[in-house]
Amino acid sequence: MMKKRKTTATYGVIGLGRFGTALAVTLAQSDNEVIVIDREESTIREMRQYTEYAFVSDDLSMETLEEAGIQNCDVVIVCIGEKVDVSVLTTMSVIEMGVPRVIAKALSAEQGAVLKKLGAEVVYPERDMALRLGRRLLSGNFLEYVSLDDSVEIRQIRISGKLAGRSIEEIKLRQKHGLNIIAIERENKTIIEFEPEYRLDESDIIVVIGKVDNINNFERNI
Repeated sequence: MMKKRKTTATYGVIGLGRFGTALAVTLAQSDNEVIVIDREESTIREMRQYTEYAFVSDDLSMETLEEAGIQNCDVVIVCIGEKVDVSVLTTMSVIEMGVPRVIAKALSAEQGAVLKKLGAEVVYPERDMALRLGRRLLSGNFLEYVSLDDSVEIRQIRISGKLAGRSIEEIKLRQKHGLNIIAIERENKTIIEFEPEYRLDESDIIVVIGKVDNINNFERNI
């Protein structure tokens, strides 16, 4: 059984499908303590190269979870979206064990609603990935962006020929489009302090913050 260390975050990942495995490997490779539980011995065998706390179990009762040390985790992610009954019961057990943060994978809105009522945070991996891709396709921008909420984003925009050679003051981004430039990337360097007289180059990428609709309108007009 894993005993909680106070010097590092500890995570539990229950269910090692594609989502759970990728998550567990990412957490373990970032030098976090990770407990993983799955019913497939071959999957657990593979995970032992990333964490010594890898357990095979077809029984996800509270007793089994306690034996693995799940109660010592700071965060537990229940990745059993396919079997709704097992997902709900396991999530309930982890919450009752007093884990501070419990996240559960859901495949449908109905399943997510039940998990939320239990007190878990809910993620929809397939839906969320589709939404991110859809936003990129609709904006025509495949550069990285950060979504702050449903209406505000931080997005990278590559400078077009129409803007090249013009100063930040001349393009009047705030007045015309309601956007603010928070950084400029030029030749692999990020500039965060610049004057209104700064002239944009065709190789520049500007990082803007603003409402999604405003960013989309701006991109369509450059």
